[in-house]
Amino acid sequence: MSRYLGPKVKLSRKVGVPIADTPKHTSKRQLNVPGVHGFRARRQKDYGIRKDEKQKLRYHYNVLERQFRRYLEEAGRRPGNTGEILLQLLEQRLDNVLRRAGICRTVWGARQLVVHGHVRVNGEKVDRPSFSCSIGDVVTIKDKLHKLCREQMESIPGHQTPGWIAVNPAELSVKVVARPTSDQVPFDVNTNLIVEFYR
Repeated sequence: MSRYLGPKVKLSRKVGVPIADTPKHTSKRQLNVPGVHGFRARRQKDYGIRKDEKQKLRYHYNVLERQFRRYLEEAGRRPGNTGEILLQLLEQRLDNVLRRAGICRTVWGARQLVVHGHVRVNGEKVDRPSFSCSIGDVVTIKDKLHKLCREQMESIPGHQTPGWIAVNPAELSVKVVARPTSDQVPFDVNTNLIVEFYR
């Protein structure tokens, strides 16, 4: 399967917002277009605005276009607000749960941790970053990775854990206690525009 392997800050610059919570992405200097005068783009049409909103969400969760369409179809099938359910499905991905818990600094680091087989869900090895965590699931890390994960956690000062997960720093375990809501997502996105984009 194809995967974007290029510079990640370029993606933040492309959509105009930081797609990761690291200083590299959040500094204003990085989000500015390089050059003496920068690039003066024309005013975007409605299509471009909706497309950028969709790309923003895709880059933030490190999801490919085909995967994203599947999530949107699944959200459309479920009863309720399609935009909110889409955010719930993306938030409950295993790689994102590790990122929100503060065990990994970025979604790319969390993805690598999962793919290399260092993560257990309810005591069983799971090596798929797209694995959907349910309420009551307990995510743990292999013992030999505890030192590295603790260093990662210390390198994120002021990290706030959302209310839908409970983190036990002593055992390095994360428990999903509720479904995430749209106001618990620390990322500003208009899901209505994304749903409109695909209609």
